[in-house]
Amino acid sequence: MKNKNLLVNRIAVSTFFFVNGFLYANWTARLPELQRFFGLNNAQLGTVLFCIALGSMVSMPFAGWLGSRFGSEKILKIVAILFCLSIPMVAISQNEWIIRLCFFFLGAASGSMDVTMNGQAVLVERLWGKIIFSSFHAIFSIGMALGAAAGGIFSSFEVRLQAHLFVIGLLGILPILWASTQLIKDQKHEPETLKSNVKTDNFLAFKTILPFGILAFCCMTGEGAMVDWSAIFMNTVVGQSEVISAWAFGIFGVSMTIGRIFGDFFTLKLGKQKLMLIDALLAIVGLAMALTFVSLWSTFVGFFLVGLGLSTIVPIVFSSAGNLKNISPSAGISMATSIGYAGFFIGPPAIGFLAETFGLRVGLGFVLGLFLLMAIVLLTISNKNKI
Repeated sequence: MKNKNLLVNRIAVSTFFFVNGFLYANWTARLPELQRFFGLNNAQLGTVLFCIALGSMVSMPFAGWLGSRFGSEKILKIVAILFCLSIPMVAISQNEWIIRLCFFFLGAASGSMDVTMNGQAVLVERLWGKIIFSSFHAIFSIGMALGAAAGGIFSSFEVRLQAHLFVIGLLGILPILWASTQLIKDQKHEPETLKSNVKTDNFLAFKTILPFGILAFCCMTGEGAMVDWSAIFMNTVVGQSEVISAWAFGIFGVSMTIGRIFGDFFTLKLGKQKLMLIDALLAIVGLAMALTFVSLWSTFVGFFLVGLGLSTIVPIVFSSAGNLKNISPSAGISMATSIGYAGFFIGPPAIGFLAETFGLRVGLGFVLGLFLLMAIVLLTISNKNKI
């Protein structure tokens, strides 16, 4: 039996993953209403979503440095509270420029939280002594699925968007306050140590981490596309109501949760390369089905397969990047996380610009191309036995 304190640490870190997914899905499930409320077309919505990407990209390297300098547990406590407070800010914005500023803050808080909570997950997995990284992302997916369901329920009862997000954001603070007291103290690194790590064979580090970065970017672009555009696709392309459209992302979230719950088991059974290649093929088939047939059930089934396909790739990539040879664990996990979340945040606004010009099916077709690239990279990694 594992040490009781370590079990509490695992539950605490899982709490951060759950709250992050739950709150994020609550507002994305009502994104069609937010778009209509502000009168934004797809290109304008893409610009607003890009502010999330910008905030995330600015904050992630800084959060990684702060975590290494002062301890990830200290930074995570602060940025998690800021993330909870950023959710209501989205709903109380008065115009397009204010909402851009609020989304920038949301992206900065979310990106910082992602980096530091994944760092804590690596620490717990090492102390646990076996592969458990996928379980943290399973908890995140459970939070996403429940958050999407909550968003659909609030929408079906016609609860005002402002009231909904205000209550959800404040409620998210409560479990964070408890979990913040149960984190693992991270090893601090002096600036000189960090500088020496950066100088140690930069080319080798880049060459080693690049395939992992590409996988994370492609996978999380797809995940970001489902988060921000699945409900809008169901609403505007398939022609379903906003209530039904809110459940489109819920289907994706449920399948991703199922995949991540069993992810650690199948990783041990099949091996990392084989499992990720199967996952990539599922994502390709699923998204192609949704974009080709454009019906209620083909979209539901397609999104389910996409969620199943994307479920274990990111946990495997992040865990592997944190244990690469010739690269410090902190450098590996921070680089993979930053590149991956770049796709999560930059992908959706790029889809918005494509959708405004060529239609949303073409915009999501760009994601399908990334899934194909992901499969090619996986074959390359497999042949070279890099994982």
